[in-house]
Amino acid sequence: MQRDIFPGVFTYRRHPFTLRMAPMIDMIFLLLIFFLVAAKWRPQEDFLPLRLPAAQAAERRIGKPEPLIIRIWPTQSGCLVEIGGLHTVRIENENVEADLAVLMGKMRDCLLSQKRFANDPIEIVCGPEVKWDYLAKMYNMFYGAGLTDITFAMTE
Repeated sequence: MQRDIFPGVFTYRRHPFTLRMAPMIDMIFLLLIFFLVAAKWRPQEDFLPLRLPAAQAAERRIGKPEPLIIRIWPTQSGCLVEIGGLHTVRIENENVEADLAVLMGKMRDCLLSQKRFANDPIEIVCGPEVKWDYLAKMYNMFYGAGLTDITFAMTE
């Protein structure tokens, strides 16, 4: 108990200083909930499904090469195919499969002689009277061989 220094004037009592822990714990939990809600959860970068190509020495190519032009003209019994101005193959009605095999061999020779790759562009220029059956079979054969950048030239 404390004595009064000036009786009747002031009565002053000292309370001991204490920290109240309940509000501090409430604030810690509020901050924890805030950071859990505001955090952006994403997978670690070293676990992304990424495959790098194998290292290989390849010649550097600056731009996209000129397309290999394939011209198709109708004939009485089939069509005539010119590959890049180098090779000409005649496709006849009687032996279409054998002629397409010859065409693929000539196409391979042309690609190798011009040092082209399978992803180089190919442009097909077709005459107006060529049967759709021949064009579809040639396209399917080229696509099946891995030549995927095939376009058709617009003619009038």
